[in-house]
Amino acid sequence: MVSVEDYGEFETEWCPGCGNFMILKAVKRALAELGKSPDEVLLTSGIGQSSKLPHYLKCNVFNGLHGRSLPPAIGAKVANHELTVLAVTGDGDCYGEGGNHFLHNVRRNPNITLIVHDNQIYGLTKGQASPTSELGMKTKVQTHGVFNTPLNPLSLAISLDCSFVSRGFAGDVAHLTELIKKAIQHKGFSLVDVLQPCISFNKLNTFSWYSERVYKMEEGDHSPDDRIKAFERSMEWGERIPLGVFYVNEKPTFEDHLDVLKSGTLVGNKSDPQKVDELLDRFI
Repeated sequence: MVSVEDYGEFETEWCPGCGNFMILKAVKRALAELGKSPDEVLLTSGIGQSSKLPHYLKCNVFNGLHGRSLPPAIGAKVANHELTVLAVTGDGDCYGEGGNHFLHNVRRNPNITLIVHDNQIYGLTKGQASPTSELGMKTKVQTHGVFNTPLNPLSLAISLDCSFVSRGFAGDVAHLTELIKKAIQHKGFSLVDVLQPCISFNKLNTFSWYSERVYKMEEGDHSPDDRIKAFERSMEWGERIPLGVFYVNEKPTFEDHLDVLKSGTLVGNKSDPQKVDELLDRFI
């Protein structure tokens, strides 16, 4: 039986009180409650405070370049489609530097889970506005306030027919754990955007700011199979902010289109040096 303790306990470099601690706890709980042993799991990440999360779990890990949490996740998933793959990133890392990868992997629909620590600020580099920063937010760089329209990742994902779109809150670990479990169990590309207060550099969107506004859609009448309603819900922001599964659309994954995977994993195939030589001879 898998337990949270199997994923280890490590000293972190996060600020005391950071929302990342709760996301880490939720990820561990979700993996343990699904019975995923550490050797069955790969976490990939890019650059940022969020991307340090894989450092604090005992499992397979790949920490790459800024905005590049998704490419190694896809490569690993194709090489071994039996692996449970989670890409962990932040709003700047994913929706800024990695925006291109985000868009096109929504379209590809690989069977991986994307967890975005969305604190609406660049934390590692000391507080510049990110793609999701609020209009008017003042930072050390945007001293007169942010004037770029904030990116709405959920609306964007739904508009591209992402097969699983959800939002959690770092201040509600139990609810976030269940969301991550659903995302992992979903067959296809799963987005979990997590509202994660940054206590050091975002003095606007604090724990109390979110706590006064968030509510769970499961308590209402939302149906995740209604794309138009999901899009409308994703636009709701301000006095009330919905949490939960916004949209689900079951469809073939990227791996389903690759016939070579039907006979087993690529890593499980035995290599044949003679075929490699024959292939090289065709090009020399």
